[in-house]
Amino acid sequence: MITDNQVKKLKRELHQDASLETAAAQAGMDPKTARKYRALDTLPSEIKAARVREWRTRDDPFEEVWGTVEGFLEINPGLKAKTLFDHLQRSDPGRFSDGQLRTFQRKMKFWRATKGPSKEIYFPQTHHPGLLSQSDFTCMNSLGVTIAGQPFNHLIYHYVLSYSNWETGTICFSESFESLSEGLQHALWTLGGVPQAHQTDRLTAAVNKPDNPEEFTRMYQGLLDHYGLIGRRINSRCAHENGDVEQRHYRFKDAVDQALMLRGAATLPPVQPMRSFSRSCFPSSTVAAPSASGKK
Repeated sequence: MITDNQVKKLKRELHQDASLETAAAQAGMDPKTARKYRALDTLPSEIKAARVREWRTRDDPFEEVWGTVEGFLEINPGLKAKTLFDHLQRSDPGRFSDGQLRTFQRKMKFWRATKGPSKEIYFPQTHHPGLLSQSDFTCMNSLGVTIAGQPFNHLIYHYVLSYSNWETGTICFSESFESLSEGLQHALWTLGGVPQAHQTDRLTAAVNKPDNPEEFTRMYQGLLDHYGLIGRRINSRCAHENGDVEQRHYRFKDAVDQALMLRGAATLPPVQPMRSFSRSCFPSSTVAAPSASGKK
């Protein structure tokens, strides 16, 4: 296939008084093809665009009922295309075949893009080394882990550095302050350093209710002060603001699930389970012991 760049190269060579054969060789095309484009004086992309049909090959089968469909969508934009298509089939039996579902879905997709409700805009976050860490609890029960045949229902307190994605975690059984304190302190001592700020979601063990003049609970604020951390919390119903740790939840649980599949069973022997894990993204020599004066 001849490209625009080849034709432009051909024209430059011809402008420099090169013969057609020489110009064609320089542009990487056959002399007959070069002769055609010299006569046309048009780029391949322009020829292709001129050939594109601008009319429908068949009538829109949903044109007559689309007003009804839009009425449903204006009341409840969350309706799925399959739900509305099934409704049309029930309302007018025999008019729409199952094979027209894809056409209806494409029409719905176009409506959502051009007339549907606006979507929330997310701005990319820029992270810098040593500034921010995030943590959250995640429930591991969906993996179906058992010990000696008994369900091992547990949570993971998951701690992540936002810049490097260094992570560590501890096993716990409730979202209590004790679990938060143990997990955070274990993370800082495993890391060997303290970032400037630490962010959580709106944990009741750490964050007071909105009507409270103090942002954090007394015990959690004391823990932050002890390590010289600046406390942050996300806004209500904005889990994406803690996106780094949320994404690490998914990846960690997926890795554990894959390991259990490879092992062949999710049943563990009756031994004391591992209480913590960590994964470093930088050499241990780059971190120091936790202290308010030597933050990392």
